[in-house]
Amino acid sequence: MKKILFIILILFLSIKNSYTENNVKRIYEGNEGSKITILVYESLTCSHCATFHSDIYPNLKKNFIDKGYVKIEYRNFPLDLAAFNAAKAAHCKSNNGEEILHYLYKHQSDWVKGNTIDDLNKNLESLLKSQNFGINYNECINNKNIEDFVLEDRIEGVKKYNVSATPTLIINGEKFEKPLSYKNLEKTLEKLL
Repeated sequence: MKKILFIILILFLSIKNSYTENNVKRIYEGNEGSKITILVYESLTCSHCATFHSDIYPNLKKNFIDKGYVKIEYRNFPLDLAAFNAAKAAHCKSNNGEEILHYLYKHQSDWVKGNTIDDLNKNLESLLKSQNFGINYNECINNKNIEDFVLEDRIEGVKKYNVSATPTLIINGEKFEKPLSYKNLEKTLEKLL
């Protein structure tokens, strides 16, 4: 039932023709002027996304982002209500939010467990409070501007890039179609430098 409500909410918001300016900051790493921009559509409850952050991201950061070749933007594509709330919490951080994002992926097994959405939300809230990220969890997940921002990312992913699974990478406007491994990503990026 909750999945149906989530889908209805997304469909309702997809009727909107333009994005609202809501002062929610995009979570990204790297230089604005980098030659390569990677958009990563992901869901915080997605185990493949957590694997991307643990197995691929460290080398991507060291070899491309930190050297100024790549800017990576994290785009929201929540697959369920728990991921939706986690994305809202990550965007609540005033200094870009990547710290919360990486932490939630690293500790995904600690909060993505339970029988109900309430269980997952309690786990998420407890985990975030234990780290003192300086956010008010309830204010974050009830913030309408952040909620719209997260859902608009998902709508854009479907409409503009035909995103249907996570993680999906868009490199300089083109969907990365190869199997997602660091080796395949590295080869693609090196060709663009």
